[in-house]
Amino acid sequence: MANLIRLKKGYDIKLVGEATKEIVATETPKTFALQPHEIRGLVPKLLVDVGTEVKCGTPLYFPKNQPDVFFTSPVSGEVVEIVRGDKRRILEVRILADGNLNHENFGAADPASLGRQGVKEKMLKSGMWTFLRQRPYNRVAETNIVPKNIFISGFDSAPLAPDLNFALKGRESHLQTGINALAVLTDGNVFLGLKHEADNSSFESLKNVTISNFDGPHPAGNVGIQIHHTAPINKGDAVWTMNIQDVANLGKLFVEGIYDPERIISITGSEIVNPVYTKLRVGASLENAVKNQLKPGKVRLISGNILFGSKVEETGYFGYFDQQLTAIPEGDEAEFFGWILPSEARPSISKTFLSYLTPNKKYRVNTNMHGEERPFVVTNEYEKVLPMDILPVQLLKACLAADLEAMEALGIFEVVEEDLSLCEFVCTSKQPVQNILSEGLTLIEKEG
Repeated sequence: MANLIRLKKGYDIKLVGEATKEIVATETPKTFALQPHEIRGLVPKLLVDVGTEVKCGTPLYFPKNQPDVFFTSPVSGEVVEIVRGDKRRILEVRILADGNLNHENFGAADPASLGRQGVKEKMLKSGMWTFLRQRPYNRVAETNIVPKNIFISGFDSAPLAPDLNFALKGRESHLQTGINALAVLTDGNVFLGLKHEADNSSFESLKNVTISNFDGPHPAGNVGIQIHHTAPINKGDAVWTMNIQDVANLGKLFVEGIYDPERIISITGSEIVNPVYTKLRVGASLENAVKNQLKPGKVRLISGNILFGSKVEETGYFGYFDQQLTAIPEGDEAEFFGWILPSEARPSISKTFLSYLTPNKKYRVNTNMHGEERPFVVTNEYEKVLPMDILPVQLLKACLAADLEAMEALGIFEVVEEDLSLCEFVCTSKQPVQNILSEGLTLIEKEG
């Protein structure tokens, strides 16, 4: 029987605009782009030039510090532009799709028969290795280590997140093969976190995996929270994580011999005309996905969820690890008399807006901060929404002070930005919590 872990801390932000369980086809985008800046510390070395013809799975670049790891093309076509920023930093590698979706052939194989080195080589050549993330630091997994364990979350508890059980219907065999491949890479366990008392029919028959059920509000679906309550990271440990749809794509690599980074994503939010599911590949242009979908007015389009996603334009590109698109009002209008007058009801952990009286109400929220940055004081708000045995305020202050020993002692190796994103939502001090943690992680990684 699966282990049941009940979490009381957290908060579910209920929003208008949940996607209906319907997969709607959208026109294939004309352009795709990989953006190296999406991954912390990645300094790419190009393997292609403008005009290079590529197939799905053709290497585009590799990290300077990991020359055996390849980021590969999500489609077939032609490299049409290398977008550069300051000091010629590579911002995007853009590809004009040919519409044929020709694949590099990496050969089908049984992961168990290949062994660890064989599985690793196939993942590296195809580009699937880049979806393996390593903790601490949430960077691309190192190729010269064996992780203590590998973790997968089978549900997403973020606002308006897609139903991953629905997204993986019919892909059970690919998912099982992907899990088998991951199991070869570790001497420990492959852990799968599932939502308690939810429809988990896509996962019921899975083998070679240790299942834990989680009951509680967001961030119960975050893999970092699941790691903390299942097999915590100690100093010197390294564990790997992978999004569950990418695990299924990994299985497809071994079953069919092709690299296919396609996901079923949810298009959500109050400013979406018809919130639905659709199929989208990594790096896809968003033009067709949101065509005739955005309501009039100033809209913030987010690749990902409202807590941890990235702002994108309608002509922007889908994020490398994202599983949803969200559209909400921009919220750039000043509030008359601020907090003095009654405000429109909005989700809150406090009792100021009386939202606690209607726990099932769904809200239309915007991006307004409702105040400026204030003194960073201890309010005990973070502890109410973070189900981890750490002191988040003290950890963040250690990051601000660049106190490496304090950062380590306060548990920085256990968290990444998404784990504290809800703390930023509830923060009355209006602190950029995720940016502070990101800078702390970058510093401590740089210092060794």
